[in-house]
Amino acid sequence: MGLLGSSSSCSSLVAVVLVLNVVVVCNGGKTSTFVRKVEKGIDMPLDSDVFQIPPGYNAPQQVHITQGDHVGKAVIVSWVTMDEPGSSTVDYWSENSKEKKQAQGKIVTYKFSYYTSGFIHHTTIRKLKFNTKYYYEVGIGHTTRQFWFTTPPEVGPDVPYTFGLIGDLGQSFDSNMTLTHYELNPQKGKTVLFVGDLSYADNYTNHDNVRWDTWGRFVERSVAYQPWIWTAGNHELDFEPKIGETKPFKPYTHRYHVPYKASNSTAPFWYSIKRASAYIIVLASYSAYGKYTPQYKWLEAELPKVDRTETPWLIVLMHSPWYNSYNYHYMEGETMRVMFEPWFVKYKVDVVFAGHVHAYERSERVSNIAYNVVNGICTPVKDQSAPVYITIGDGGNLEGLATNMTEPQPAYSAYREASFGHAIFDIKNRTHAYYSWHRNQDGYAVEADALWFFNRHWNPVDDSSNGQS
Repeated sequence: MGLLGSSSSCSSLVAVVLVLNVVVVCNGGKTSTFVRKVEKGIDMPLDSDVFQIPPGYNAPQQVHITQGDHVGKAVIVSWVTMDEPGSSTVDYWSENSKEKKQAQGKIVTYKFSYYTSGFIHHTTIRKLKFNTKYYYEVGIGHTTRQFWFTTPPEVGPDVPYTFGLIGDLGQSFDSNMTLTHYELNPQKGKTVLFVGDLSYADNYTNHDNVRWDTWGRFVERSVAYQPWIWTAGNHELDFEPKIGETKPFKPYTHRYHVPYKASNSTAPFWYSIKRASAYIIVLASYSAYGKYTPQYKWLEAELPKVDRTETPWLIVLMHSPWYNSYNYHYMEGETMRVMFEPWFVKYKVDVVFAGHVHAYERSERVSNIAYNVVNGICTPVKDQSAPVYITIGDGGNLEGLATNMTEPQPAYSAYREASFGHAIFDIKNRTHAYYSWHRNQDGYAVEADALWFFNRHWNPVDDSSNGQS
């Protein structure tokens, strides 16, 4: 699985090298030896079955849900109608009740260059019961479509919960394989933590927003039934003055609503939610984060609010990784790291998930906060109060894999591999969570990389790769 193993195997290697009088650098982690067939990424054609428009007049399409409040008792239901606005009413009822209730929403539209959107509906269902299966219908009055979702358990310190991790998905044949693997993973994720870069519509001429519609239909098979927690990536910017588009994030903010006001955020690009035993903070790599900016001030006030006796697991999502040993997007997250990393260590964040680099990488628990102009210390060091940083920008988009790695592999990098895939973060209780990464080329149950996480607040012992070997 890796070129180099634990510290003991590394020591043995050094001994052999000294006898042979050969100079070798002893790396800190593993670079996978898995060899895959290198092929050009190909987007699925517009007539693919995964993009099929549902039949019927004004039939709702691109149906998706996300959490609608701070604690998991509300759901934002979104969809698009093409023929006419129709109704924004959602009928819903619990599995054990035949009494239908209704929620009313609103409709938005937008224009982008030569494109005019369909009628985008956003309706929030509130005052739901925890741990309950609900059915819901949209398209009232024309073509009605029915879906379902299950609310999370009530927030609490020992509540088990399983998250899926997907990033940089796009709509290629590889993207379809990633989503299929996630759906068929026997660990059964209940909510997707999505780390940014959704449709990649901006890769097409004039940022062809038809590809926002096709992507919405493609992922509906998952996101209509379980919430995806959204993070904005660089491909959501859609900033193109050459065609008169000077408002960043226009398609994204019209199509994908999030409950940012519930956590006192002033913008939909940074916010927080609680879900089961996890406190999830979403940050914006492409919004201002310097001192005294709204995002900076929000995070400064937000982290002290996290009660680890209520939500032991502190998870952060962002798009651009802070620790990255690929030659793609190298150091792009550095200024944000300098601003926020001391807070992550102070408040003992358990794990940070990012995308952007189209490959997979998991770090050791490291920090690089000791530097000042006097001591000159400016390299990452092992730090058991620091998070593990995981790059999971390997969803499968058209731009292909990031295959060029920095050499030698830095000591902070525990495992890296240029493959497409997804991950699962399975919280067991307040002290333990099981993490696994699954490459697309393997069987659905195969774990290409796995680690037991020990909670930084309740069980802060060494959970590094070497620490568990």
